Amino acid sequence: MTALIDLSLLRSSPSVSPFSIPRHQHPPRFRKPFKLRCSLAEGPTISSSKIDGGESSIADCVIVGGGISGLCIAQALATKHRDVASNVIVTEARDRVGGNITTVERDGYLWEEGPNSFQPSDPILTMAVDSGLKDDLVLGDPNAPRFVLWEGKLRPVPSKPTDLPFFDLMSIAGKLRAGFGAIGIRPPPPGYEESVEEFVRRNLGAEVFERFIEPFCSGVYAGDPSKLSMKAAFGRVWKLEEIGGSIIGGTFKTIQERNKTPKLPRDPRLPKPKGQTVGSFRKGLTMLPEAIANSLGSNVKLSWKLSSITKLGNGGYNLTFETPEGMVSLQSRSVVMTIPSHVASNLLHPLSAAAADALSQFYYPPVASVTVSYPKEAIRKECLIDGELKGFGQLHPRSQGIETLGTIYSSSLFPNRAPSGRVLLLNYIGGATNTGILSKTEGELVEAVDRDLRKMLINPNAKDPLVLGVRVWPKAIPQFLVGHLDLLDSAKMALRDSGFRGLFLGGNYVSGVALGRCVEGAYEVAAEVKEFLSQYAYK
Repeated sequence: MTALIDLSLLRSSPSVSPFSIPRHQHPPRFRKPFKLRCSLAEGPTISSSKIDGGESSIADCVIVGGGISGLCIAQALATKHRDVASNVIVTEARDRVGGNITTVERDGYLWEEGPNSFQPSDPILTMAVDSGLKDDLVLGDPNAPRFVLWEGKLRPVPSKPTDLPFFDLMSIAGKLRAGFGAIGIRPPPPGYEESVEEFVRRNLGAEVFERFIEPFCSGVYAGDPSKLSMKAAFGRVWKLEEIGGSIIGGTFKTIQERNKTPKLPRDPRLPKPKGQTVGSFRKGLTMLPEAIANSLGSNVKLSWKLSSITKLGNGGYNLTFETPEGMVSLQSRSVVMTIPSHVASNLLHPLSAAAADALSQFYYPPVASVTVSYPKEAIRKECLIDGELKGFGQLHPRSQGIETLGTIYSSSLFPNRAPSGRVLLLNYIGGATNTGILSKTEGELVEAVDRDLRKMLINPNAKDPLVLGVRVWPKAIPQFLVGHLDLLDSAKMALRDSGFRGLFLGGNYVSGVALGRCVEGAYEVAAEVKEFLSQYAYK
């Protein structure tokens, strides 16, 4: 599952430094092309399969997992690396694509029950345009405010530098502490991997952590910032101090390096979003995976559950699936596993116990999405702007006595999400600091959200909300805890050292949890697959 509340709610973007699989040893070249075998438990054996409308002897790549990461890897291979990866198959154990992207439309409402939006970076815009969705893109108002609850009041987050002296979310002393820390007047790095809390408190002070970063971590990761790794979860910010001696120093150095590098022309097909905003599609996020799946056609196999994977003597892989037609085996030159790490761990254990052990250690806490609607008159007057509920949404620090992690103003963010006269609110509850939601009923979750909303956004005497959807994700978002990158590197090294080249790991526990990072990571994995097939695979 990708990030719950989009990163630009606080106008920042976490990043994970991608690790490539080292290739110190060359795998054996394929001695001859082999057939794409679909061996059925009953009925005739199919010796070849039509891929991309033609006969093919072997799959260049099988991507296990039809979530956003797997589909985008396939799309990236099809659009950028078709010369070496023309035969790509995506398999999905469920009966639909998209993973935890879940859009629901009913009774005039349109809402999300997984991730809710994305930052419109060039990679995800490219993916949307290549999938034929340019005209279906919708972008939020870049001037819409974001709020953080503090001392009983929803306070706007500064949206531009000129707001910094005037916003009331921090004290003057807190602003000064943050400013001095940003230029390097703060304790030096401790020499070990810091948590998000340790890094932010040391560099920017307690107020920045408690009033910005802690609720941000809750909204993006549903995580505990005392355990999340700064290096893994917010790698770009962490790197600033490393390269420049301070956050400001690193920023200047990054800008200087960027100015020295010739800028490639931007793809003229891409739209130009204004300001810091978030995006979706006319009929919700599900349009993207469905559009990609439609373009891939019969190369997407639904209700195919991988049961085993083995290495072949000629360097390829044999994958056996449980399908509605029985057991089916495929052979492929390369494989990308984009399924959750704990699922990949079970499947890879026969190949490498060390890789499986590393993958089993990633933690996914539970999160519930609760979608409710109120009449417009239920909104507190002090929360209205020009008589309307305007804004992206709000985040709630754990210290403020609110159980809900955050609330998205869905009907204000994008058009045609609720009937006239109604507001649509998407709320997230649970996470690493509140795993007890698994023992609550749907009614209890709705009561908790409604109780929280009446403390800050909804009039206490308003009628009960219209409940549209409650979705509990028992294993929602991988936590990039201290040591995450070491574990990930260990898994990749174990596969490499055991001779399993051409077997790649992908997905949000590799790339990052934001939907945009999943797309960026898909392009990165596709480039790795292309490099492998170009250098080592038989042609």
